Amino acid sequence: MPFTITVNGKPRTLDVPADMPLLWVIREVLDLPGTKYGCGMSLCGACTVHVEGEATRSCITAISEVNGKRITTIEGLSPSGNHPLQKAWMEIDVPQCGYCQAGQIMNAAAMLKKYPQPTDAQIDAAMDGNICRCGTYLRIREAIHKAAADSGSANSPSKSPTRNRRRGRRRP
Repeated sequence: MPFTITVNGKPRTLDVPADMPLLWVIREVLDLPGTKYGCGMSLCGACTVHVEGEATRSCITAISEVNGKRITTIEGLSPSGNHPLQKAWMEIDVPQCGYCQAGQIMNAAAMLKKYPQPTDAQIDAAMDGNICRCGTYLRIREAIHKAAADSGSANSPSKSPTRNRRRGRRRP
């Protein structure tokens, strides 16, 4: 049975099995490799995409569940890479291995739509379940605060208790 979805603004009709995970549709059928396979059980967040603007784990979401819906992947968040979160991620030097970062950014983008001026507690609650094996959680929080500030929110990055901890220090 064909399914119709809109991925990164482009309508797509796909003839795939109804139980095929959205992750495999995105990566293997549509050739958008930015969304990563992590655990396959919705535990790590590496596969996070937006479905109708909501952060969704694509590894456990069947294509039949998203028929007729809008999907945004990391490639569609900002094709030129200038989304405030993407810019903050680079400025704060968040990634180490980088494997989880697409899922982290997609989850953070959905969170910022709900909380444009997030507190540390809101960030921690929203990002809970997105695992970073390199442990860059403080830099992730700092980058989210920066993106919120750069997007015009009143929450200045200097108000974050983690903001100045990393200043001047670089990864080994």
